Amino acid sequence: MDSQIEKLHQQLVDQDISCKSLVQEKLDVLKPNTHNTVNTLLDKMALDLAEKVDAKIASGEPIGLLEGIPFGVKDVYMVQGTKTTASSNLLKHYTSAYTATAIQKLLDAGAIPIVKENCDSFGHGSSSENTIFGAVKNAINPNLVAGGSSGGSAVNVAKDYTVFSIGGDTGGSIRQPAGYNSVYGLKPTYGRISRYGLMAYASSTDCVGPIARSLEDIRIVLNTMSGKDPKDQTTYASVPISKESLSHIKTIKAVGYFKNFIENKAIDPKIKSDFLMTIEKIKANGFEVKPLDFFESETLVSTYYTLAMAETASNLSRLDGTNYGSRVEAENLKETYSVTRSQNFSEETKRRIVGGNQVLSQGFSDEIYLKALAIRDQISENFENDFSSVDIIISPVTPNTPPQIGSSLKDPLAMYLSDAFTVGFSLGQLPTLTVPLGTATGLQITAAKDKDGLVLTFANFLKDMM
Repeated sequence: MDSQIEKLHQQLVDQDISCKSLVQEKLDVLKPNTHNTVNTLLDKMALDLAEKVDAKIASGEPIGLLEGIPFGVKDVYMVQGTKTTASSNLLKHYTSAYTATAIQKLLDAGAIPIVKENCDSFGHGSSSENTIFGAVKNAINPNLVAGGSSGGSAVNVAKDYTVFSIGGDTGGSIRQPAGYNSVYGLKPTYGRISRYGLMAYASSTDCVGPIARSLEDIRIVLNTMSGKDPKDQTTYASVPISKESLSHIKTIKAVGYFKNFIENKAIDPKIKSDFLMTIEKIKANGFEVKPLDFFESETLVSTYYTLAMAETASNLSRLDGTNYGSRVEAENLKETYSVTRSQNFSEETKRRIVGGNQVLSQGFSDEIYLKALAIRDQISENFENDFSSVDIIISPVTPNTPPQIGSSLKDPLAMYLSDAFTVGFSLGQLPTLTVPLGTATGLQITAAKDKDGLVLTFANFLKDMM
């Protein structure tokens, strides 16, 4: 698919459409909320901004590429003056006092936020069912889950309710729902985009990233949000990715894949056969393809969730109803904290807080938490070795196709295992892109740190090849 951003930009410049009519059209299709993707419609803000864009065009002033383009925001990002609920009971009345850096950069470029999007509460889930606003429904089959935690964002893009959306990826929360809904979703290199203003889940792997229906739109939005931010010390200055560089496929010589992902007994036979067929097509186009050794998926999942639960237990300790959140009064202060958190956190969030506190507690931290940190270091070393012999690693996004709504809630372990192919790249802090090609839930393309451009280049090749 061609760039929606470029197409709409040209229509606005040529005055074939007005910005206000474009925004209103998107608001009208979001309002029925047929797929439970909407937490808050930003209608007044969006229409006010659209009128300013129309006035600018009418006066003959030039507009930027993103100016007037409607987009969605996962409801874990601060946007000043809007509700930011994290799809949770605790923050259902919370109003943002400031705007996240990544969203502010889009606003500065003239893009127009139109909706705060439904997601798993605090990002805790892989299905977008752990939410007070009702389970998000898959864009292709509404009886199936949308994936998570950025399910609302992926569905809005897939249904063309938003031109693009900004999700958040900690262990696969952009890539997995992108695969389930057949759109592009990028987890950039950790630190390429500021996390300031994103509600923290696991700070060492949280990433801001775009979801879109075209590769070019991913590139445009990525460039806009990237860059060093004094408010986030993990950020770094990055070089913009040019449109022309996406055609430089000769910079890629060797492609790798993890044998144990494909040999895993849990993988759907059709996903396996389709992936192997894609490997053969890549070989036929002259690339060297190398099978690689990696950690077993069970090790990856247990390592990731040990660290993620520990970090979320720490990050969510501030939410006790005193400074943030809906307070439930009890007989004394200690009991007030307890009741507030017990009544307002979802079952999945409480499960992760309890698990996190346990692995950090005396008697467990040495045996579990420190061991997980050591394995994460080994995973990073493994990737460094791999990228000395290959330029790109490809893999399936998920072992299986999306389950029926309701089944993941009955089996949390199965939900965790749906992240088996995504969490390793999060632990390695690598740029990884879901492309809606190759298998029923797409393919993942990964490169070494700060090689986001190489990921997009290979994705562009696959798009033409497939």
